[in-house]
Amino acid sequence: MSSCSDAAEHRTSPSAHKTHPRSPRGLMALHLLPQVTGAMRASAVPDLFIPSPTISAFDLGPLTIRFYALCILAGIVAGTWLTARRLRERGGTTAQTLDIVMWAVPFGIIGGRLYHVITDNQLYFGPGKDPWGALRIWEGGLGIWGAVALGLVGAAVGARRAGIPFTAFVDAAAPGLLFAQGVGRWGNWFNNELYGGPTNLPWKLQIHAMNPATGQALLTPEGTPEVLGYFQPTFLYESLWCLAAASLLIILDRKFSLGAGAVFALYIVFYTAGRFGFELMRSDYANTILGLRVNTWVAGLLLVTGLALFQILRARPRSRVLTTKPGPAHPPPAREEPT
Repeated sequence: MSSCSDAAEHRTSPSAHKTHPRSPRGLMALHLLPQVTGAMRASAVPDLFIPSPTISAFDLGPLTIRFYALCILAGIVAGTWLTARRLRERGGTTAQTLDIVMWAVPFGIIGGRLYHVITDNQLYFGPGKDPWGALRIWEGGLGIWGAVALGLVGAAVGARRAGIPFTAFVDAAAPGLLFAQGVGRWGNWFNNELYGGPTNLPWKLQIHAMNPATGQALLTPEGTPEVLGYFQPTFLYESLWCLAAASLLIILDRKFSLGAGAVFALYIVFYTAGRFGFELMRSDYANTILGLRVNTWVAGLLLVTGLALFQILRARPRSRVLTTKPGPAHPPPAREEPT
């Protein structure tokens, strides 16, 4: 056995573990040093990504609340508030905004769902499919093109009933509509959908395999959420684009006297320009025409249409709500006093 003093000397003596650099062991250590250093540096750098939720719904008593629906509602509330504020600047009232929104929103939801079901009908109709799924709007699936198109029909009905020009309302609503779309896009984040191609960028989006019926991520045999991969966060790109476009639209409308309907024409231009690019980035399944997604074609055609409309409308007088003050009432005819 070694004495205590021997053990202490063995621990403190540097020569006890010194390896000669020219020995085979020393040469191997020198050879492996760069690899070990590189591995340590790599392990020190975290793998950055944007996490996605593993839950898209929760139960509240007998009701199932979908985060997708909550994001849509939050967008509607924010867009309505901004629209009411802008319509007041044009001579309208908050009550008129609410009256029109009560028509536009239901029409828009129906139109958005119809567009989605028509363009993605293979999801609901055919062998092994559930046609009733076309009615389960809370599971996701609203096409913005159908929502805006039919929403405009509802807005036209509401504007007529409220007694204000249709162009005044749509010009006031254009930035709010973009704002609502930017907020509503976060519903796609909760559903783990609307993503682009695989990427290694630091802001890559983690996507889970979700069960739409339960609103939960599927689990691996180890009990952890199943990760499908890491992709371009196109939902985030579109959300930020919509918020930036809404801000730019407000600035342009204040700085320039844009003609009636021209502000909404710029909304079409701004949104479709961004959507065209985002559709080219997306990798999730979609129906195509001549190799391009249907939404890519629609965005491109509407972009051209929006530019043409802006050129036609921009020189017209600015849209506003005419407020007429009631004139003095005619006095009733004097009655003859009985003599």
